[in-house]
Amino acid sequence: QLQLVESGGGLVQPGGSLKLSCAASGFILDYYAIGWFRQAPGEERQGVSSISPSGDTTNYADSVKGRFTISRDNAANTVYLQMNSLKPEDTGVYYCAATGSLGWFQMYGYEYNYWGQGTQVTVSS
Repeated sequence: QLQLVESGGGLVQPGGSLKLSCAASGFILDYYAIGWFRQAPGEERQGVSSISPSGDTTNYADSVKGRFTISRDNAANTVYLQMNSLKPEDTGVYYCAATGSLGWFQMYGYEYNYWGQGTQVTVSS
C-alpha cells in the first residue's frame, strides 16, 4: 500500500527550528517529486516547498525562502524540510505529497497524487 507519513512537528517558540520528515512506503520515492504544503486554520492550503525526483532542483514559497530547506535521501525513501527562524505565521498542519507529474515545480496541489496525513506545527511563545 502506497503511503506517506510525516513526522517532526510540534510546538516551538518564535525563532526556533524544526525538521520535518516525510517517509514513503509501498513505492520507490526516486521516481517522484515531493512537495510540502501547509494549511493554517481557516485558510487555504498553500505550497511551501518542492523538490525534483533527483533532488537537484528545488522551489520555495517567497514567505519561507532563506529560512526553510528541502532535501531528500532516496536511499532512505525520505524527504525532509528543515525549518529555521520560525514565525507564528508558519503555524499550521504540514503535509507532504508526491507526484510523477512534470508540473510539480509550481506546487499546485492538484498536480500531486499521493498525500500524507499531516503533522501539526505550532509556533508560539
